[in-house]
Amino acid sequence: MNNKIYTCPMDPDIILDKPGDCPKCGMKLTPLKEEYDGHENHSSMEQEFKKRFFITLPFVILAMILSPNIQNWLSLGIDFAGREIALFVIGTFIFFYGGLPFFRGAKGELFAKNAGMMTLVALAITVGYTFSVAATFLFPGESLYWEISTLISVFLLGHWLEMRAVRGTTGALAELAKLTPPQAHLLKDGKVIDIKTDEVKLGDKLLVKPGEKIPIDGQVLDGESSINESMVTGESRPVGKLKGDKVIGGTINQDGSLTIQVTKTGSDTAISQIMDLIRRAQESKPKVQELADRAANVLPLTAITIGTGTFIYWLIINPQGAVFASTLAVAVVVVACPHALGLAIPTVTTITSTLGARNGILIKDMKGLEIARKINYVVFDKTGTLTRGEFGIAEVVRVSSSIVGEQELLRLAAAVESSSQHSIAMGIVNEAKKHKITIPTPKNFKSYPGKGAMGKVDNKEIIIGNGRMMEELGIKKEDINKLETKKVGTLVYIAIDKKLSGAFVLSDLIRDESRPAIDKLHEMGIKIAMLTGDKKEVADEVGRTLNLDTVFAEVLPGDKVEKVKELQNKGYIVAMVGDGVNDAPSLTQAHMGIAIGAGTDVAVESAEIVLMKNNPQDVVKAISLSRKTNFKMVQNLAWATGYNVFAIPIAAGVLFPTFGILLRPEWAAVLMSASSIIVVFNALILRRAKLS
Repeated sequence: MNNKIYTCPMDPDIILDKPGDCPKCGMKLTPLKEEYDGHENHSSMEQEFKKRFFITLPFVILAMILSPNIQNWLSLGIDFAGREIALFVIGTFIFFYGGLPFFRGAKGELFAKNAGMMTLVALAITVGYTFSVAATFLFPGESLYWEISTLISVFLLGHWLEMRAVRGTTGALAELAKLTPPQAHLLKDGKVIDIKTDEVKLGDKLLVKPGEKIPIDGQVLDGESSINESMVTGESRPVGKLKGDKVIGGTINQDGSLTIQVTKTGSDTAISQIMDLIRRAQESKPKVQELADRAANVLPLTAITIGTGTFIYWLIINPQGAVFASTLAVAVVVVACPHALGLAIPTVTTITSTLGARNGILIKDMKGLEIARKINYVVFDKTGTLTRGEFGIAEVVRVSSSIVGEQELLRLAAAVESSSQHSIAMGIVNEAKKHKITIPTPKNFKSYPGKGAMGKVDNKEIIIGNGRMMEELGIKKEDINKLETKKVGTLVYIAIDKKLSGAFVLSDLIRDESRPAIDKLHEMGIKIAMLTGDKKEVADEVGRTLNLDTVFAEVLPGDKVEKVKELQNKGYIVAMVGDGVNDAPSLTQAHMGIAIGAGTDVAVESAEIVLMKNNPQDVVKAISLSRKTNFKMVQNLAWATGYNVFAIPIAAGVLFPTFGILLRPEWAAVLMSASSIIVVFNALILRRAKLS
């Protein structure tokens, strides 16, 4: 089983499922999982920036002390023969040693034909260094060694802090990669053999001890336990597991030993499928990111053009000297680095993937999440979504002349139905168990498909069935119709010794979470519709109970698409919530499809968002996540764009003639790094967001 994923050491937003070169900067990709196992890769780049910053820092301070401008400002008089040569040596060391990571990144960007931040940084420090060398050896004058030294130092510090912050945004895939335990206990020939999880094969039997992680997806063969599945499905409560139940790899076995048989390996496992969905989501781009990318691609050329124009203006048109013109040109190139703009959206979408995955919300396409904030009508498929998809007794009705009480009717009915596997029978049996009624074993049980069942209980002939079966017993239709019910649902009659004694009203049980979810969606200004094949009176009863805005009843599976279109034609932005299999066409037709209750089968192709649990409240969370994500994107984009709009003209010297204000290269570097870090930290705030 190969869960290995790869990222760019310089840009952790690049995430691919195979090795190769970064499509943005051309650098060799490194395995992401190894980063969190303590091996060398992205974290080593972070450490490299830190190391180079602290090694060059004493030399940067020395370069500043030896620079004439700094000495004038501080009233120092340190001068000696060869001071300029000493500055040249110090500046050269800082330029090559401190600047190496930027040259490496620029080379990759240029080979990939995608000039970006590293190219601009390398260009800025190269221009400053070249000018300083010329000022030292060709035309004696003031050099820029201290400016370039501090510029490199600030860039190293900024990148170290920035990569440290960005590392905190790339959690979803890394956390999932860590879930799979390295070893599994294989049961073979009556012995327990420890093997690598990668070596586990389909059909293998594994032992999972209390407190251990389940190595891989499987089915329980023996044992009983509760499983903590929160890290995969977002379910906060432990889930009980018995023989025949499915278990998910990476979840934690809590209090009992389990023997499981492996049912999925490799890319078929739930974790692999989730990782694939997150990868695809992070590779997809919302429209706002495409806009940011276009702006970021234009900035390098803009920076070089404005930088060149700045140099020409202050050297020739408004002559202030070559040092002044070069300083401002370098400041323009530095301050225009598009890193903040490039980070503005990816950091948010990466955190969104992580936050969603922690809450059992898997986003397949960021464009879908972008649409989610505009949703104003949510259409739910009823069965298994708003309801449990299982029958429960809504009401017990007694014949007025019957001396048999409700509890006794339930006991007798459950006794006969305990021998049946029909969903209605199971509903009656479960209701009896809920009331802790002892269920006797029936004699002479006989089933009548499509009508009901009969059996002997306590020497009484008990018949359970529909109206047709009661009529066949000789019970008059008017007597059947006399049974008045307050609830709407499926009526099942009970006859004792061929005399009608009562009836049970069964209905599809509404989920406890459905009403709170509907109420919350209404608070968010969203209308709710329900699709069902049930009869109108049954559907309307559910609609009244849940306070739905629209109920589409008696809808055939093939007609669900038309109901979604009907709402769309009225101008609504529609989300469709269904199980992802029977509802595939309507999920595709809707502006956004939400597949609910995917469990271990998360590769649902017809939906933009996949919810791991059968919980309507997760629909609220998904829309809430979309709105919070969009808000952060707008904030980051406004900051990154506004920063460039104001900083570039100031760096070019527009405030100098009137106010005498200049933005030196080192301060431009501080601003550029600060803007990137602000964007990242603003995105990180999203991790603490509560979805409701």
